[in-house]
Amino acid sequence: MFLVITYDVSTADERAGARRLRRVAKACTSYGVRVQKSVFEMQLGQKEWVELKARLLSEIDPLQDSIRVYFLDQTGVGKIEHHGVATTMNVVDDPLVM
Repeated sequence: MFLVITYDVSTADERAGARRLRRVAKACTSYGVRVQKSVFEMQLGQKEWVELKARLLSEIDPLQDSIRVYFLDQTGVGKIEHHGVATTMNVVDDPLVM
C-alpha cells in the first residue's frame, strides 16, 4: 500500500516536544522518504504498516500531537504532481535501500 503520512508535533514544551518530534521523524524515515518537513511517502506491506503505526502511536502525545495517514491506490499515486525546488524519490519504482 502507498501511504502519505503527515504529522504535527507540539513543541510548546520544548524538550519533550522536540524529543517526540525527532522520534516521529525517525520512525517515518525508517519506512519512507521525507518529501516535506513533516510529510513522508512510503510503500509498505500490511506488516510494516502495523509496526509503523504502533511505533508512531507510542511516540506521540495524543492531547498535543496529531498524525494523518492517507492511503492511496496506484491510480492515485500516478496523479501526484510535484512543483518547486526539491525532487523526491519515486517510492513506487525506485528501491528504498541502495
